Amino acid sequence: MIESTIPLLRSWLFVGGPNAHEGTARESVADVVILELEDFTPPEARPAARAAAPGLLAAWRAAGSVSAVRVNPLAGDGAADLAAVMAGAPEIIMLPKVRGPADIVDLAAAVTAHERHYGLAEGSTRLVPNIESAGALFETRAIARADERVVACLLASEDLTADLGAPRTKEGGEIAFARAYFHAACVAAGVLSIDYPYTYADEDGLRASCAGAKALGMTAKSLVAPAHAALVNAAFTPSDAEIALAERIVAAFDEARRQGLDRAHVDDHLVEVPTWRNALALLQRAAALKARGYFENCLR
Repeated sequence: MIESTIPLLRSWLFVGGPNAHEGTARESVADVVILELEDFTPPEARPAARAAAPGLLAAWRAAGSVSAVRVNPLAGDGAADLAAVMAGAPEIIMLPKVRGPADIVDLAAAVTAHERHYGLAEGSTRLVPNIESAGALFETRAIARADERVVACLLASEDLTADLGAPRTKEGGEIAFARAYFHAACVAAGVLSIDYPYTYADEDGLRASCAGAKALGMTAKSLVAPAHAALVNAAFTPSDAEIALAERIVAAFDEARRQGLDRAHVDDHLVEVPTWRNALALLQRAAALKARGYFENCLR
């Protein structure tokens, strides 16, 4: 796993054991495919899903997706999940129901033991804690810093909403504060923030949900429907219009600096250093995504 790849991973697809197959990555075009052994895999189906994990993970990697597994909490079925799936060398292990940093310390120790057992490079498996409760939300920064293997955190909407005692809505207003706080905490910790999954079928609602995440500065979203991956990829890939505007901003600001001015005018915007830096960052992201061929798996 190359660390520089993590910020480019836009779509994180959960697939339950009974529905997982080797073609999932190719058919969905998701950047990350996650074998979901918790809620999406009934306890009686977990042994079969664990046994299938090595073949599935290898197939998903061969198709160009990053391979991941969400195990159960270690105090439950998670220990058995981890022992089985590590044989397939998942690039990422996700842990649900994280309560605090101690859960990640325990997970890192368990993953390290399995890496040694299976002859994997120690430290090669990355960790992604799932934030699913009010208590964990306010521990996000500490959770993200609990171990150097943590490269991202994911905000889980369904359990969080239930913990808050709020009705779940398409618009997500009930967790608007949580979403903004979560992203800020992830930025402070230096890890990728993965937005909550849109668990409804309509594409317009998905686009609106992606736009809300993007407005906060997020660049990644989880999903539960394979058909949504291309839309999510498109939402978090700079559009031609965004690239053109960023190029204009950079050119105008650079010219203003050559003239000894402290700002530039672009349309009605007084462009200062922060806006110039954001424009440069967008152009760099677009170039990195294009270099990896990620422009080809979007509905643009």
